[in-house]
Amino acid sequence: MRIRTALVTARSAPAHERAIRTLMQWNIAVDEAMFLGGLDKADFLREFAPDFFFDDQTRYCDAAAKEVPTGHVVGGVMNREPSA
Repeated sequence: MRIRTALVTARSAPAHERAIRTLMQWNIAVDEAMFLGGLDKADFLREFAPDFFFDDQTRYCDAAAKEVPTGHVVGGVMNREPSA
């Protein structure tokens, strides 16, 4: 079974370059990449209708979970403990 993967980010240019370069460095291929430029992910996901959505920020997960099956990635930068 082939899994179709898509990168969906609220970022836009020039931040998209970092994401693309990172995927290339890690040798990860995605079928599609959507840079929403600040648009709401949940609205986009409702129309895109993925089988599953993952994000490292709970605010995006909470909104997306109302529209599509969603999982929280706890290893993201936004989930690190603040330095003391």
